[in-house]
Amino acid sequence: MACAAVIVASGSSRRMGFDKLSAELHGKPVLAHTVAAFMRAEGISRVVVVCPPERFELLEAEDFLKPLERVDGGEHRHQSVANGLAVLDEEELVAVHDGARPLVRPEAIDQCIEAARKYGAATLARAVTDTLKKGDAEGFSRSPVDRTNLWAMETPQIFRTSLLRHAYAGILERQTIPTDEVSVVEAMGVSTKLVVSEFPNPKITVPADIALATALMR
Repeated sequence: MACAAVIVASGSSRRMGFDKLSAELHGKPVLAHTVAAFMRAEGISRVVVVCPPERFELLEAEDFLKPLERVDGGEHRHQSVANGLAVLDEEELVAVHDGARPLVRPEAIDQCIEAARKYGAATLARAVTDTLKKGDAEGFSRSPVDRTNLWAMETPQIFRTSLLRHAYAGILERQTIPTDEVSVVEAMGVSTKLVVSEFPNPKITVPADIALATALMR
């Protein structure tokens, strides 16, 4: 099963205060590291980056060996993913990934692809190990939350392309705004296989995350 990657990189970086995807990590932009990981993954045949033209220019200095193309994003993340899905053709699987997760490992991508081939839907995820509390409106801790079987979703999230397209058709018709693709297919009653994320795969959201990612890359 051929697997294409749709890398979502069209956000405005409002919480960052500057374009986080152009921020430098070890001499290269964040987005370049992200795309390079998918280029090195054996199971990926093609990469589609959903982003504005000026952000795609960050990749011009790279010598990638697999097909790479750009499509415009939408107002919301799920609309950007739908735009990426629209340009796929013969690929039976699609891996959706946040452009702001540059530390994802090619081996982890391939593990997730294998799980998706077997189960039809798979995602990298991390078991919740922190103590969780439910707070009140005033910001005080009020009660514990049982973390048994709780998982934090990461990306890539990989699905049979036909499944995700069908699920997205329902989401766009209902005009709901999902937070990730696992939620999109769950709305159809489809479960997603959880693949343990064994190495740090943080999403860069605030300036401190750049320092963290730099330290992890060392």
